[in-house]
Amino acid sequence: MSARYPTTITPTQTRIGWVGIGVMGSAMASRLLSAGYSVTVYDRTPSKAAPLQSKGAHLAPSVADLARASDVVFTMLGHPSDVRQIVLENLVPSLNPNGVIIDHTSSHPTLAKQIYDSALERHCHSVDAPVSGGDIGARDGKLAILAGGDEDVVKWLKPLFDEMGRVTYVGGPGKGQHCKIANQITAGANLLGLSEGLVFADKAGLDKLKFVEAVRGGAAGSMVMELFGDRMIKKDFKPGGVAEYMVKDLGMGVDVGEEEGGEVVVLPGAALTKQLFASMVANGGGKLGTQGLISVIEKINGS
Repeated sequence: MSARYPTTITPTQTRIGWVGIGVMGSAMASRLLSAGYSVTVYDRTPSKAAPLQSKGAHLAPSVADLARASDVVFTMLGHPSDVRQIVLENLVPSLNPNGVIIDHTSSHPTLAKQIYDSALERHCHSVDAPVSGGDIGARDGKLAILAGGDEDVVKWLKPLFDEMGRVTYVGGPGKGQHCKIANQITAGANLLGLSEGLVFADKAGLDKLKFVEAVRGGAAGSMVMELFGDRMIKKDFKPGGVAEYMVKDLGMGVDVGEEEGGEVVVLPGAALTKQLFASMVANGGGKLGTQGLISVIEKINGS
């Protein structure tokens, strides 16, 4: 490996920092702890750290202290505004020489490029690496990890990514975020189609479980069906990815073209899906899992 990356990534040598330990972040950090890595965590709600501390994690009093105690810092936050404040304004300036930021937040491509440039000025590295696969994928180490930045850096960090899922290098800085937006457009359409299919099946008098079993091996089958079909039927809306974040992600599909001065892509399906998720949020379901979209379709149909 290039002299830019002198230290091999191993549990005995690589100190990990993790900021943002909600449903996804906690499950992902837990997998690194199970692999033997030393992990220091930070969250604005320190009590969230207790389950990870019981597995051996250390709790940092601030993001700056966490950065100074880490070689590689992961972040899994909520909104681009959180990423700007915590990553760009606090973590990057506190990184050790040759340190690394890996941002797993679904955030804005332009912000990812700004973080990359700021890290580079400090002779550090940044990878935007949003994920797909929900809480089950995070728990089982089967996430799709969409990495943007320098390809050599992504290859260097692969032992860490391998603990959490399968990493795919998709291009330069910001491209991981572009890929996640495209992923959310696709997943949102699948969630809407599955919701409508289940509501139709129910209205037609079909057993919904038998409906899913009958079609899952055909063209209607999808990872969305595998992850969320049973949950929708059982009205289990416990969150992995939450509805309010889907509104944010789908909204960025329009913002990206406008903010980067490029052509705005016309996305009628994504616009409709965003509107339906926004309805879910407006009715108090913003913190529910994205599979809760079926409740909006049921309400429209008087169910």
